[in-house]
Amino acid sequence: MAASSKSSVVLKAVKQVMVQMCPFESNVRSTREFLFMVGSEKARATNMNCEVSTVVKHDKSEPVVDITFTDGERLVMKGAKLTGQEMLQAFQSRCLAKDTQAKAKK
Repeated sequence: MAASSKSSVVLKAVKQVMVQMCPFESNVRSTREFLFMVGSEKARATNMNCEVSTVVKHDKSEPVVDITFTDGERLVMKGAKLTGQEMLQAFQSRCLAKDTQAKAKK
């Protein structure tokens, strides 16, 4: 996978990650890279209650990553127009913002 594996993915503020894709399309690479990083054992160990699921379709649909955070907020990314690194950066910036919000409430 081309995306950097040096970035550590932390799923502490995430309730569910659902990835929908048609694996036979040419625009699915970035979505698979993101799924690889989020679904890794190291990332999943940061939140054992986070559900990471994949819906494989064969209907030429656009790859979509739908993330639900513990506070109910959702982040939907369309992988056809984003790179794996862009998806990871958007995800991590949202997680970091939620982590600082949680620390501020304490």
